[in-house]
Order: sequence, then C-alpha cells, then structure tokens
Amino acid sequence: MRIFDIITKKKHGGILTDEEISYMINAFVKGDIADYQMAAMLMAVWFQGMNDHELSVLTQVMAKSGDSVDLSAIEGEKADKHSTGGVGDKTTLIVAPLVAACGGKVAKMSGRGLGHTGGTIDKLESIPGLRTSLTRTEFFSIVNKIGLSVISQTGNIAPADKKIYALRDVTATIDSIPLIASSIMSKKLAAGSDCIVLDVKTGSGAFMKTLDESIELAQKMVSIGERAGRKTVALITDMDIPLGAAIGNSLEVIESVETLRGSGPDDLTEICLQLAANMLHLLDKGSVPECRAMAKNAINNGSALEKFAAMVQAQGGDASFIYDTHKFAAAHYSRKILAAADGFISKMNAEKCGIAAAILGAGREIKGAEIDSSAGIMIRKKYGEAVRKGDILAELFTSEEKRLEEAEHIYKDAVAINEKEPEKIPLVFARIESEKIERY
Repeated sequence: MRIFDIITKKKHGGILTDEEISYMINAFVKGDIADYQMAAMLMAVWFQGMNDHELSVLTQVMAKSGDSVDLSAIEGEKADKHSTGGVGDKTTLIVAPLVAACGGKVAKMSGRGLGHTGGTIDKLESIPGLRTSLTRTEFFSIVNKIGLSVISQTGNIAPADKKIYALRDVTATIDSIPLIASSIMSKKLAAGSDCIVLDVKTGSGAFMKTLDESIELAQKMVSIGERAGRKTVALITDMDIPLGAAIGNSLEVIESVETLRGSGPDDLTEICLQLAANMLHLLDKGSVPECRAMAKNAINNGSALEKFAAMVQAQGGDASFIYDTHKFAAAHYSRKILAAADGFISKMNAEKCGIAAAILGAGREIKGAEIDSSAGIMIRKKYGEAVRKGDILAELFTSEEKRLEEAEHIYKDAVAINEKEPEKIPLVFARIESEKIERY
C-alpha cells in the first residue's frame, strides 16, 4: 500500500477503504509517511471531504493511536462535554458540579487556552493548590467519591491528532469540517465517557462563524459519536458576544461560583442549565425539561456549589476560596472604559474581547507561556443594553500597567454604540441528535 495512491484516490474524489485510512494514520504516527505527503492528503480532504463512514473510521483510528482511558473503574455511566472554544466560556466549572449534584458522573479531561480562547485548566489552576495532573487512581477515586473531577489531558491521548493538527496549522487546512470533527472527537472517544454533549459555538468569537457551518460540524461529530457507540448530542450556542461578564482566569472562577450560588449572569446560567440538562438526559435521569428542573434545584439548594468545593479540596485546592472569593488576589492595575455616547451596544465582537484579555495577560500566544491569573476583563454593559455617555462599559485588570493601552484600544474597537436598539441574538440556535435537527 502506498500513500501516493491514497492521495491520488482522494484527490479525485474517491472513497477511502478502512484499510487505507488505518494504514495512512498509523504509518504517519510511526514516521513512515513524510509530513509533505500527509500535507497533500489533508489538502485533498479539504477539497473533496469525507463521507460519514470514512470520517468515523478516521476518528476511531486516530483515537486508538495512543492511550485510551478505561473508565470502567468508575461506577455507572459517565458523561462528558466539549466546547469548540470561546470567550468567557467557563461552563465546565458550572455544568460538571450541576451534573454531579443530580447523581451523574463527570470524568473530564480539559485543555489550556491559546490565543483568544480560554482554557478550563488555566482557570482551575488559579485556585491556590489545586492540582490538575492526577494519577489515574486518584482521578477515578475522586469521581467515585464526589461525582466529578476535571484534570489536564495526558500527553499520549490521540497523538495522531497532535501531529496532524500541527500540519493543518501551517498548510491552510485548519478550516476543514471533517478534519475539525475528527480532531475533536478522536480525543473525546479516547477519553472514555459513555455520553457526550457537544457545545458547538457559532459567531465572531467561535471557529465556526456561521450557523450553517456550525450545524454541519455538529452533525458530523454527533454521527462519529453515535457510530462509536457513545450517546451524543450537540447544542449550537452563541459566541458572537462573550459568555457571561468575566473574561480571565480567576475572574471566571469567581463568576462560576456566583452562578452556582444562583446570582450569575442570565446568559451563562441558561447555557449551563441547558448543557447540564442534556448531559443528565443522556444519563437517563429524565426528559430534558425534567433534567433542567433538577439542575436548577441543585443551584437553589446549594448542592452544586458543595460539589464544586468538594472537587477543589479533593484535588488539593484551597476550598475556602470557593466560599469566599474575595480571597483571590486582585490585579495590580485596572482601567475603566467609558461610553463615548448615548445609545445601545449594537456590536460586541467576542474574538476581539478575547484578544484584549489575552494582551492583559489572561491568555497566551504560544503554548507553555506564563499567564496572569488575576488579569482579564469584567464587562459591565453587554450587547443590546442601553448606555449613557460616561457609563462604564468594562473594567480591565492586569499586573503590568504597560498592557492597558493596547488592550483598551482593542476592546473599544470590539464594541459599537448605536442610537437604534439591536435585534436580540438567541443563546441556543439548535439541538442536534442523530438524524434530527431541532432549530429554535
């Protein structure tokens, strides 16, 4: 079997066999296929696409290219969620405790932030002492005891994806829906959970900028999950504007705690309730409306917050910070951004808001770079809200004063004020199941 022939076949729109896909991925991981040959293959896929069977086989071979996590030591069915990335997206910190408080199990591996998108692990590590690198035994024990644990991804989960992604990044093939779907789902399948809820973002701060693209990606990922025997559903949610009011690591932890207490922003609370409801539904806890009511009750009775604090403590963190968020260190410097005119906020570009937060020190441009846990942005006025000249639109926080000027310029460019009140943007656009699309 020759990679030259496989490239030629796909270039002309052919359907690859299971054997061809398996050879291609395994030989590439072993180093028997050169980068330039795989780059040509990726471009052929970009132009010709893949059918659902090809994509399912590709993803499963990628998932099996490294370690697969066996979660059988955890009692009962396990649920996982994945977000395609966004600004102010701290939903894992809220949804996982909600599901655990309602009797579900969440054994989750998460990543770090890069560029304008934040990472769950960076947020958790802003809690003093909290460890996200745990042994498998520790991980399983915490989930069995508490119902949830969130840890950093292991180094050998889907190594084929790591190698392929590095090539996609430099060959203009990042924006291929089949390649995005296989990249995300190979890691989800290797992570071992029985049920997967996908939060597919759409809008200016998301990778998928249009609703149609987002639905297509969601359908592909749901199909991959179902073909692999995992109960899978996807929600298409808005990322044209940041989620919640906080952007930045400790700021987002604080907002997550406020949401678990029942006093978080309305948009963040609603998205989290819907994600939790769908995870609980896949775990056979009831209908989606019944599960939403259960999750809401877990906020009202304080049990979800208790679960979050218990996880923090079990992973070595100081749980007193969860009960008293004033203990988090404040940034050394801050600046208020004021409205220049009366009107309504008619634009709020999520990507630019995220870039502004990264410049303040809340994110990183290259992997491994240090981040400032206290840095970030608190949004005081969001899309659709009325403002008067001089009102505070946002507050910027950083440990380096020199960062404020550029961040302020970018944030101001992200926000527009208009005399006319803008149209409302839905929080959730659609729900995708196997063979079913429900638009809202």
